[in-house]
Amino acid sequence: MVKHALPILLSTLVCTSAQSALDAAAGPFPFRDRSLPLEARVADLVGRMTLEEKVAQMFDKAPAIERLGVPRYEWWNEALHGIARAGTATVFPQAIGLAASFDRQLVYQVATAIATEGRAKHHDFRARGTYSMYTGLNYWSPNINIFRDPRWGRGQETYGEDPYLTGRMAVSFVRGLQGDDPQALKTGATLKHYAVHSGPEPSRHSDDYSAGDYDLYATYLSAFETVIRETHVHALMCAYNAVNGVPACANRRLLQDILRGEFGFDGYVVSDCGAIADIYKTTAHDYVEGTAEAAAMAVKAGVDLECGDADGSAYRDLPGAVAGGLIDEKTITAAVTRLMRARFRLGMFDPDGGSHAGHDISQVGSPAHLRLALQAAKKAIVLLQNDGVLPLAKNASIALIGPNADNVDILLANYHGQPVNPATPRQALLARGDTLLFSPGSALAGDIYTHYETVPGTAFSHRSNGEKRPGLIAQYYPAPDLTGDSVKTEVVENIDKAWRRSPVNGRDDDAFGVRYTGFFTPAASGRYRFGGNVNLSLDGRPVSGPIALQGGRPYRFEGVLAIRRFWHANAIEPRARLSWLDLNRDLAGEALSAAAKSDVIVFMGGISAKLEGEEMTVAVAGFDGGDRTTLAIPAAQMALLKQLKSTAKPLVYVNFSGGAVNLEWPKANANAVVQAFYPGEATGPALAQILYGEYSPSARLPVTFYRSVDDLPAFKDYSMAGRTHRYFSGRPVYAFGAGRGFSEFDTRIIDVARTGSPDRALRLSVELHNKGAMDAEEVLQLYVEPGAAQGREIQALKHFTVAAVAAGERQVVTVEVPAHELVFRDRNGRKKPYHGPVNFRLGHKGDPKALKFRVNFKH
Repeated sequence: MVKHALPILLSTLVCTSAQSALDAAAGPFPFRDRSLPLEARVADLVGRMTLEEKVAQMFDKAPAIERLGVPRYEWWNEALHGIARAGTATVFPQAIGLAASFDRQLVYQVATAIATEGRAKHHDFRARGTYSMYTGLNYWSPNINIFRDPRWGRGQETYGEDPYLTGRMAVSFVRGLQGDDPQALKTGATLKHYAVHSGPEPSRHSDDYSAGDYDLYATYLSAFETVIRETHVHALMCAYNAVNGVPACANRRLLQDILRGEFGFDGYVVSDCGAIADIYKTTAHDYVEGTAEAAAMAVKAGVDLECGDADGSAYRDLPGAVAGGLIDEKTITAAVTRLMRARFRLGMFDPDGGSHAGHDISQVGSPAHLRLALQAAKKAIVLLQNDGVLPLAKNASIALIGPNADNVDILLANYHGQPVNPATPRQALLARGDTLLFSPGSALAGDIYTHYETVPGTAFSHRSNGEKRPGLIAQYYPAPDLTGDSVKTEVVENIDKAWRRSPVNGRDDDAFGVRYTGFFTPAASGRYRFGGNVNLSLDGRPVSGPIALQGGRPYRFEGVLAIRRFWHANAIEPRARLSWLDLNRDLAGEALSAAAKSDVIVFMGGISAKLEGEEMTVAVAGFDGGDRTTLAIPAAQMALLKQLKSTAKPLVYVNFSGGAVNLEWPKANANAVVQAFYPGEATGPALAQILYGEYSPSARLPVTFYRSVDDLPAFKDYSMAGRTHRYFSGRPVYAFGAGRGFSEFDTRIIDVARTGSPDRALRLSVELHNKGAMDAEEVLQLYVEPGAAQGREIQALKHFTVAAVAAGERQVVTVEVPAHELVFRDRNGRKKPYHGPVNFRLGHKGDPKALKFRVNFKH
C-alpha cells in the first residue's frame, strides 16, 4: 500500500485588511445575535458551512471562513502551571508541587489567576491582529494521568499517583480555569491524556498497553470520571498509545461507550499532536492503511479536532472519505457542532469578545498573582525530616552548595512561560543579606552543568573605520536562515537580549534571524563550553562542545540566532543569549572550602526538567528520552555529598525533581531533608522563608519515594499490582502523604458518625491542637484499609483537608466522606459499597501518630 504524506499547514498572521474583511463579512447572520439561544446560534453557523469548510475547522490550525466572518483560530494553547509559551506570565509551582499542597482551594486560586492572565494576553494579542499558536483560549491542561511509575519524565505534570487526590485537584483546577458560568467560559480546560498513559516517552507513539477493567476504572479512568461528573469540562485529549489493541484516538469503547455513554461527557475531543497520523504510520500503530481510513476511524470514534505535527492533517482527507463511504457528513457535522459550541461559549462570535473581555495586560504578573505564586511555592515544598537544624540561626554562615542552588530551570519545570520575577535560592538568600558562600559543587548529571554565565561584553569587539570598538555587529534578517537582505544593523554590547516583539517588523510572532560578527577575546586561557541559543563559529570553525582557548587572543567571531515558529520554540517574546562555562574550576574543591568556612551546609541537588520531560533527546547515563532509568541521586552529586558529610558540618539536603528520587542516603546522613519538586518563579523566597522558620511547611508527598526501580514492575507493565501506595507492600524511603512542619500537632478523634440514608456516609469530628510556637497548617488524611474481600487495594485515600491552627490553639475540624466515596471496585471495575467492619486510619502509612478506628457498614 502507498501511504501519502501531507503538506504541513503553516500558520500566518492575519493582517489588518484581512481582519477588516472578516468584520465586514460578519453581517447580520443570526449566529451573531447574542439574544438567541446558544444551540440556535451554533446550528446557524454550522448549517452555513460547506463540507470542505467544516473539515477545515477540524484541524488545530483552523483557517478563516471569510464569507461568514469567521476568523482563523489556532486551538493549541497550554496552561499547566501558568500561561505557557506565550511570553511573560506568572509561573506557579509545577502540577506535582501543587498536588503536594493537598490544598484544593489553593489550586482553584492558582487556576483562576492563570485564566485571568490567559484572558488578558488573548485580548492583548487580538487587539494587534495576532492569531497565532498560543494566543487562543483553549488550554490543553490539566494532565490528570496517574503517576504510576517514577521513571516517567512527564509525571511532574500530574497531580501524583493517587486517583482520588488527582480527581479532587483537577476539579478545582478546571473550575478555576473555566470560571463559574458554563455558558460563558473564562477559558477552556482540557483533560489529558485519555487514557492509560504514563510512559515510556520514547515509545509512546507505538506502544499498546494492556489494562484489565479493574485497573482501567479504579486507576486510569477514575480522575477523568470525577472531573467530568463534577464539572462541565470543556474538552478532552486522547493519547498517543493504544489501549488493549486499539489506538486511543480510534478507540470507540473509550471515547464513545465510556466517555460519552457512561461518564456523560459533552465537550469536544482533540487528538494529541500527531496521534491521528500514528494510527496509520508503519513506525507507529500501523492500524489502518492510510490517512483517509485513519481520519474516518478517529472521527467516528469521537475525535472532533485533530492536532497535527510534521505529518500535517489526516483530516484533510475527510471529504474523500465521505465520497468513498468511509464516513457520512452527518458525523462530521456533529463534530464541528461541538467545536463551534466551544468557541461560542468562549465569546468568540460576540462583537465585544464576550462577558470576560474586560481583562487587560496589566493583570499579567500583577502583585496579587506574584503573592499567590509565593504562597503556592511555600505550600509545595515538603519538609521530610528535621533533627532541629531547621530553622537556621539568623546569624549562621551558610555554605550554599549544589547544582540547583542557582539554577533557573528548577523554577520553571516544563510547559512554562517566561517568569515575571524569578528568584533562585541563591538570589533570594543573597537578597536577604545572609552570610553566604556559594559553589555549584558538581555537574547536575553527566556533563550537564547549571552554572553557565552570560558571556560579558568585555570579551567582544569589532572594527569600525580600521579601529577596534567594543561590542558586536548585529545584522537582522526577516528569515531565520538569513536569506535575503538584512533590514537593520546595530552594535550590541553582548548577546543577552529579550524582545517584547520582533526586532525586524514589530510583530508578535514572526520568525527572524540575526548574524553577530566581530572578535571574541577570552581573558584567561583554559577549556570552555558555550551555551544559549546562538550557534557560533570561532575563526571559521563551528563550536559545539568543549574548546581550549588562549587568553588575550582575539578570535574571529560569528554567531547566528534563528527564531522560528515551532510547537515548543515559537517566536513570541523572543530571546537571544550566549553563555559560557569555565571548565577549569575545581568545583568540588570550592565546595569543600566553602563548607570549611561556614556553620551549616545547605545542599541543593536533584535533577531538573532539562533531564526529565516530554520525548527528549538527553544523552546522559540514568536518563532515556525524557524518562529516568534509575532513581539514584546523580553520581557526581553523590560523591560530593559524601565528601561534605566528612566535614562534620550540619547538612540540609534540598532535592528538586518531578517525582521520586532515592533519598535513602540523605535520610540517613543529613540533618534535614526537603523535597521541593519545581516550585515556580518564587522558589527562592519560599525556600528562604522555610529555611529560616518564617513559615511552617505543610506540604505532603503526592507520590511514594522508593529506593530503586528494582522495587517496581517493568515500566511498560500497566498492571497496578506492586505500584503506588495503594498496592506497594514494600518499605519505601518516604511514604505517600509524608511531610511535617515546625509545629507539633496533637490529633484526637472526638466522634465518628454515619450519616445519610441508609447510614452510608461518614462524618468525623477531629480536634487539632497546635502545641508549637508558630501558626501552622496540618493536612488531615483519611485512609481506608479495606481488606482483601473488598477490593485489591492495601489502602485507599478517601479524604484530605488542610486546617490552619494558631500557635497554642485547638480547633475542631469536620471530615465528611460522602457515600459515593465509600466504595471499592470489583474485578470488573464496578463500584460496590463497603460492607461489614472496615478499618480506617487518620494519618499516612508509617506515621507513628496515626489514629485507627473501625466502622461497621450494613449491607
